[in-house]
Amino acid sequence: MFSFRKSLEIPSPKAALSGRRAPIPTAKTHFLFGRPLAGPLQDNQESVIFGLGCFWGAERKFWELGEDRIWSTAVGYAAGSTPNPTYEEICSGQTGHNEVVRVVFDPRRTPFTELLTVFWESHNPTQGMRQGNDVGTQYRSGIYVTNHAQRVTAEASKEAYQQQLTSHRFGLITTEIVDAGPFYFAEDYHQQYLAKVPHGYCGLGGTGVKA
Repeated sequence: MFSFRKSLEIPSPKAALSGRRAPIPTAKTHFLFGRPLAGPLQDNQESVIFGLGCFWGAERKFWELGEDRIWSTAVGYAAGSTPNPTYEEICSGQTGHNEVVRVVFDPRRTPFTELLTVFWESHNPTQGMRQGNDVGTQYRSGIYVTNHAQRVTAEASKEAYQQQLTSHRFGLITTEIVDAGPFYFAEDYHQQYLAKVPHGYCGLGGTGVKA
């Protein structure tokens, strides 16, 4: 049905697949934490969305901080044009979406800067439309912020990490930092996948440079 030749260009909204009106089915609760994946944020909670390659491994990096530090994690699709896309559709390169992890946290317990450290150190943010052997627009590096303070902090951390990378002879960071648009939950089997399948594939890897 779809061509899986990886596109390295994000399609325009007019060229993107049409998608669907209704959300695709997904899990109700977090496989490890037992908390709702969706629903309104509680008092003092914030959310942020990160794209750093294959979302199975990306999600694990954040839930490993622990349920006392993170309220929930969920994988899904963001920064594209197609409403309510499926995994097969985003893999086609015709939706513009990125594979992402949505993190819900209380900044009084877990400062946003700590999440940014995990983000930068868990992948190579200089690779453009790929991450390791995973190639395509769905694997691009991105921070999708939900408030102005997050944007300011993310931009500052990007500048600081660029200095670190440059000193270790890496190239320019290609990470996009933009306001979070719609987040579409991925299918049930993708949620907390590496907790359900501990030896599953994960091509995620960092540069070795500390943030």
